Amino acid sequence: MTQRTRRPPRLALLASAFAGLCASAAAMAQSVATVPGMPRVVNPADMYSQAGRDMFSPAVAGALPRIYVPNLRGDSVSVIDPATYKVIDTFKVGRSPQHVVPAYDLQTLWVTNNSEGRNTGSLTPINPKTGKPGAAIPVDDPYNMYFTPDGRFAIVVAEAHARLDFRDPHTMALKFSVNAPECKGINHADFSIDGRYAIFTCEFGGKLVKIDMVEHKVLGYLDLDKHGMPQDIRVSPDGKVFYVADMMADGVFLIDGDSFSKIGFIKTGVGTHGEYPSRDGTRLYVANRGSNKVHGPRGGKGSVSVIDFATRKVVANWPIPGGGSPDMGNVSADGKTLWLSGRFDDVVYAFDTSTGAVRKIKVGAEPHGLAVWPQPGRYSLGHTGIMR
Repeated sequence: MTQRTRRPPRLALLASAFAGLCASAAAMAQSVATVPGMPRVVNPADMYSQAGRDMFSPAVAGALPRIYVPNLRGDSVSVIDPATYKVIDTFKVGRSPQHVVPAYDLQTLWVTNNSEGRNTGSLTPINPKTGKPGAAIPVDDPYNMYFTPDGRFAIVVAEAHARLDFRDPHTMALKFSVNAPECKGINHADFSIDGRYAIFTCEFGGKLVKIDMVEHKVLGYLDLDKHGMPQDIRVSPDGKVFYVADMMADGVFLIDGDSFSKIGFIKTGVGTHGEYPSRDGTRLYVANRGSNKVHGPRGGKGSVSVIDFATRKVVANWPIPGGGSPDMGNVSADGKTLWLSGRFDDVVYAFDTSTGAVRKIKVGAEPHGLAVWPQPGRYSLGHTGIMR
């Protein structure tokens, strides 16, 4: 006689399902012990959950929908209306504008004019409700700018001096500095999920430097590749892995942030440069600038690679018809468009994130770190919009 498989009683099945739901809910409810003053992490599995599609803070009410493009060789900012894909304004700023950086409180956009590493420089504020610039504030060598996770300080990246200047986030008055002498070409950064440390890339040394955001000191250096040129850096949604674009390696190094060690590498395309998470936090858009030289040729073989965070694999590659040089930018509020500057082609690219199709808009000379505004999120950690 064939023995029949016993089925669990219905109540047991329900109890098992309920236990599973409770375990899942408990896992989601696990809190992250953040630094004092930092907004809480709502979803530890996705630190970008509060910067999803059209999740605007009340702080950006009244901000004009615009793309702000700093033209490095033009000493100007081009302003694009994303609804028409046309330049509607251009205004002069300081010498060699590198990035347009949203402030922590989302009230100001800062243009970092670093005068190409000279001992002069300035920050030009833009009012996002009018789209117009204000009076520039003199600061030393502002290549890039970030904000501490508690919002207490702006961090001006003085690249030529291997130094981070911690400043008042509104007046930009200098408070103190952190020197990182082994980090030649310090420029891009991202922060741990709890705000306790940041990792900066050292472009001209093939290294990374880890900075303690509580004690404000260097924690250590990590060699990536002696021939490398690390660029942008972005942390995974769960905060466990930092993705480091390397322009000479033509791909992305994977770094365990807590142990500060290399754990992998993903090949992408020629001249890997900028990185931007999708609005749903599942993918990372990687701009491959098309040349692994510091100043590449016009019309290079630029492209965008799409990395799936869950599998850590490239799931799509978007070439630019006729060639191009995609550099820095960000994703639109609705997640449908990836905006990137065309560094050596004097254009801006607008990629359709569902198809990879691209449009080009002519701007000024050598566009660099453009900002899409407004963006979803509660606060900005800097660069062209690290929103959380």
